[in-house]
Amino acid sequence: MIILLQGATATACCVAALFFLRFWRTTRDRLFLFFSLGFWVLAVHWAVLGALDVRAEHRHLYYLPRLIAFLLILIGIADRNRRQRR
Repeated sequence: MIILLQGATATACCVAALFFLRFWRTTRDRLFLFFSLGFWVLAVHWAVLGALDVRAEHRHLYYLPRLIAFLLILIGIADRNRRQRR
C-alpha cells in the first residue's frame, strides 16, 4: 500500500509540475518555473522511494531532495517579491 501511495504522490507531483510549466510558458514568469522545478524534484524523489521500497525513511539523506524542492519554491517566491518591489 505504501508503494502505491508513493507512486500516486509522484504522479500528482508530475501533474503539478506540468501545470506550472505550462503557466511558465504562457506568462514567462520565473515563479512558475521555480515551482515546476520544485515539483519535478519531488516527483523524482517519490518515484525513487517507491522503486527502492525504502522502509527506513527516517534517515536524513532521504529528506535532502525535499529540502531542495522546498528551497526552490522559496527562492521562486523571494524572487517574485523582489521583482515586484522594483
